[in-house]
Amino acid sequence: MATLTRASGDTPAFTFGLSCLGLAGFFLAWHLLSVGGIFPPNYLPGPLTVLQTIAQYSSEPYSGATLWTHLGASLYRFACGFLLAAAVGIPLGLLMGWYRWLDDVVSPFFDALRFVAPIAWVPFAGLWFGTGIGGPTLIIFAGAFPPCLISAYRGAKFVDTRLLEASRTLGASGPRIVAEVLLPASLPSILAGLRVSAGIGWQSLVGAELIVVGNGIGYMMVQGQLNIATNIVMAGMIAIGIVGICIDVALRVFEQRLKARWGR
Repeated sequence: MATLTRASGDTPAFTFGLSCLGLAGFFLAWHLLSVGGIFPPNYLPGPLTVLQTIAQYSSEPYSGATLWTHLGASLYRFACGFLLAAAVGIPLGLLMGWYRWLDDVVSPFFDALRFVAPIAWVPFAGLWFGTGIGGPTLIIFAGAFPPCLISAYRGAKFVDTRLLEASRTLGASGPRIVAEVLLPASLPSILAGLRVSAGIGWQSLVGAELIVVGNGIGYMMVQGQLNIATNIVMAGMIAIGIVGICIDVALRVFEQRLKARWGR
């Protein structure tokens, strides 16, 4: 199958210009739709209106907090769920890749649960934890955990057998092989899995905040919907997208630095 690739002569400035052109076209189309009378202003505010809303509620509270306070609460919940998923999923995936018996024990349960959508855990999160930190953490964990485990597991399974044979020849034990051979060799797969995990976790967080919390960017959007304030909803969507991009960029930087440190 043919794949799309960038032309070799494309410079960073040219690529940046195309990106800006695409964004300009999107905002122009949005503006024309909002002023064209096709949709009522209450249901499709223009981009300038939404930007003014972002600026206004950056300092004024809405639903009990400013936009940045809501985002801070969302990021805290995301960090709790995502870090817990990585802390459990990566070691468990490596161990499953090394110990066949552990793979046989965990795989049937994991294969069944990983197909359950994170939003399906919302009723349990509400019943078990209410609107505290536990509910959103559970939902984010449910979304972020499978990519962490799968990426670590696949990385461990495809490690060069010569490395494993050399470590056994030198007398390395199972836990030491996992820590000093499987983990470094699986690093590219693990880092790729973390980016996927972060994306799913961030999306899961927003779903959780629509239902089981009393603040956060998702909660702010729900209050905007109830008040028929579409500008609030769209401001929240833009904030979600920008923060998601920032999370991905941060993980890319982390990936580059970690690979450089490990000599990969």
